[in-house]
Amino acid sequence: MAHSYGLGRPATEQEIQAWNIDVAPTGEGLPPGRGTAKEGAAVFAARCAACHGPTGQEGPMDRLVGGVGSLASQQPIKTVGSYWPYATTLYDYVHRAMPFPAPQSLLPNEIYSIVAWVLYRNGIIAEDFVLNAQSLPGISMPNRHGFLPDPRPDVPGPLP
Repeated sequence: MAHSYGLGRPATEQEIQAWNIDVAPTGEGLPPGRGTAKEGAAVFAARCAACHGPTGQEGPMDRLVGGVGSLASQQPIKTVGSYWPYATTLYDYVHRAMPFPAPQSLLPNEIYSIVAWVLYRNGIIAEDFVLNAQSLPGISMPNRHGFLPDPRPDVPGPLP
């Protein structure tokens, strides 16, 4: 039996919506906005390079670029280009958690531009490709089929 301690109150619909900022692998939850890798180069240099290096490979934090073909090796390099199965997950992560000292401070156009730059640097899209809520879910990542579905009957099946 549940106990009530008389603390707090039910959240309002407006409060719930303010916290509902996730983006699904299908693209559900992506906001309006747009960006290209050309635009993202300057934003990445200003907001991301201090942690990920000027080309996304140097660190000191996780590498974002490279590592393709290394997953089956003794020292796999898990980057956006070599490991991540969905491009939409990159938008979701950058939006919720980056930049590290000021998460959720980037505008949608800045996030689309950063994501475009990272995808471009990994050879996944062209430099002038316009990333937005319609185009991002259609990007096929190199390791999209590198994960096995969870066989438990109570877990939803994999995305197409």
